[in-house]
Amino acid sequence: MQATIILGQFARLARRQFSASTQSTLSGSQTKNQQLPPPTTKTGEKMLGWQLHNYGDIDELQLSDKLKIPQIRSSNECLVRIRTTAVNPIDLAMLRGYGATVLNKMRCQPGDGIEFPLILGREFCGELVQAGMGVPASLLPLGTRVWGVVPLQASAGAHAEYVAVPSYCLAPAPKELDDSEAASVLYAGLTAWSGLYITGGLGGPCGATTSSGGGAHKRVLVLGGSGGVGSLAIQILKSQKVQVLATCSENAVEMVRNLGADFVVNYNNVDELEELCKYAPYDIVLDCAGQGGQKAAESKFDFRQYITFSSPLLANIDKQGLGLGALQNVFDLVQTNVKAVTQRGGLVKWGFFSPAPQGIQFLQKLVEQRKLMPLIDSSYEFGDLPKAFEKMKAGHLRGKIVVKV
Repeated sequence: MQATIILGQFARLARRQFSASTQSTLSGSQTKNQQLPPPTTKTGEKMLGWQLHNYGDIDELQLSDKLKIPQIRSSNECLVRIRTTAVNPIDLAMLRGYGATVLNKMRCQPGDGIEFPLILGREFCGELVQAGMGVPASLLPLGTRVWGVVPLQASAGAHAEYVAVPSYCLAPAPKELDDSEAASVLYAGLTAWSGLYITGGLGGPCGATTSSGGGAHKRVLVLGGSGGVGSLAIQILKSQKVQVLATCSENAVEMVRNLGADFVVNYNNVDELEELCKYAPYDIVLDCAGQGGQKAAESKFDFRQYITFSSPLLANIDKQGLGLGALQNVFDLVQTNVKAVTQRGGLVKWGFFSPAPQGIQFLQKLVEQRKLMPLIDSSYEFGDLPKAFEKMKAGHLRGKIVVKV
């Protein structure tokens, strides 16, 4: 690890020197974006990537070396050459068509009903090779090693050699992490951060709108503490002096305890689950295990907020359309909360991933302070990306699945 950090520092130094030289050359022109010519494949202005032409199973993923390198289309966009990426549960869900009704409305231009091809992949670590005129070179010099996320509505994700994203979706990658680790933090980390601080209001208004965090002396129960989101949520909470309890499978108890959780139970052990009642009521129950809001009222412990990342929001619209789906969402949320309030005394809320710059800054500070480190379950070469999807599909992960591009 230490050797990797040292080598990474030398590499970043070389890139900064190259970047400075290039910017000096371009400084005489006021009409061009700052850019380094992206390295090209043998086919010219093309790249290698995994495309999706139909929704379905993993066999729908197709590898091509003839994909067009994304073009910067606005002044705040950046083009990144990807070194590492990851496979997340949302990638598997989107492969099957999850959220297509809403997301396609956001992807397609007016009058353009074309939704394919799609490139999946929500997070990455790579090198900045081009930036729009609105991106300050002082903050993001060309050649910078960056980490970032891809908005859900983007049709071209990170399972390719290049990706174009708004500048607020990326930042210089922490030197404390290697490329695989840096590609394993932001999507799950921002999901956990958003659930706790935006949906849950853990740190008050400042916690949601700044990178200040907060929540000291609160009590939070994390359901599914060994997964990508849960493992980062525990570290986030402990860094803010929150009392953390967690559930996981029996063979992950020691690992979750080592993340800093104050009390860990095996969710298959009825007697251990009863112990959780002694610590109730919880300020937040964070559902990272996919139980959903319907399970909130069935729990044996009281809570003030139950936040789940398994909301029916997009699924209802996929099944019933925008109008009826929206009505079904209102009905589901009201019904779930009536049960939760009457039986457990608290509210059920839906948590979502949010590519908020203040969230990225918050996570970056924790990494630099060595208070947050991602768990990596497994790593795959780019040509074996379908195997990474198979691993995700099988479940029971202990951290993130990384793909080296």
